[in-house]
Amino acid sequence: MNQNKVILIVDDDNRNIFALSLTLKAKGYQVASCTLAKDAIQLLEVENNISLILMDMMMPEIDGYEAIRLIRDSTVIKEVPIIAVTAQAMSGDREKCLEAGAQAYVSKPIDVDMLLAEIERLI
Repeated sequence: MNQNKVILIVDDDNRNIFALSLTLKAKGYQVASCTLAKDAIQLLEVENNISLILMDMMMPEIDGYEAIRLIRDSTVIKEVPIIAVTAQAMSGDREKCLEAGAQAYVSKPIDVDMLLAEIERLI
């Protein structure tokens, strides 16, 4: 079951975190969240129970692309699956996210069924 799976939502918009958290909790997942990528990386280095990361690509300070690269360069957390989440649904964005190190890409507004299918595929 999903109750042992913890999904980390990294998004600078608390409304997105709230909506995603409700959806994921309804499906039995546990949820953690951060509004800054640097906080997410610190959390990941301390917590070893994160099953998957939903990474917003457009954030202040460290954007999602850089955050994914930092995670992939870490010896401790590089294996955690990442789904890139972005409102920038333009041609080439999916490839750019995957090149940065994400395993999947979901555009905003989020298609919940597609997101859940990707989560199930990765964890």
